[in-house]
Amino acid sequence: MKKIHYKNEKAIVEACTVIKNGGVIVYPTDTLYGFGCDAKNETAIQKINSIKGRISPISVIAPNIKAVAQWMNIPEFHKTEILDILSESQTVIAPVKENIVSTLILGKGHSLGIRIPNHPFCQQLSNAYPNPITTTSVNRTGQSSMTNPNLIQDEFETEINLIIDGGIIDGNGSSIFQYTNGELAVIRV
Repeated sequence: MKKIHYKNEKAIVEACTVIKNGGVIVYPTDTLYGFGCDAKNETAIQKINSIKGRISPISVIAPNIKAVAQWMNIPEFHKTEILDILSESQTVIAPVKENIVSTLILGKGHSLGIRIPNHPFCQQLSNAYPNPITTTSVNRTGQSSMTNPNLIQDEFETEINLIIDGGIIDGNGSSIFQYTNGELAVIRV
């Protein structure tokens, strides 16, 4: 397991290489650290589920509004409201088209949680990698999200391949909105 600072010029290349090879990374976002893997790689997704000790839907990061608009499977006239929310670094759960991600991380109604984190590493990574990348809090189910990369390394050293060090991130998870049948409901603030 390796640790590299997110400002290191090799950080994006190293992260993409690990993800491409089916590995799991820990990386900083604008709110918390996240477990990341290729959202189409079912073996890597199962690694994250094993690390966290649960099986449930997992959100992804997106490079930009344009990509999200192409992924979503909702009427055009509803996309504007959702895309406005996403530009504020929130998570929106909405139905997506086939083959965007593995069905292992989808929720009811072929829905997917999507974020566009306001963090330079996330923006560079999601633009550099061809598939969506998972983002789920770094913790075991039932425990608090971990904020210190050194403690994350101690806890998950044998289970992950790479930590992208962004220092201590003392944030809260993003607000979550769910789109269902034309309605947008707040799931978590």
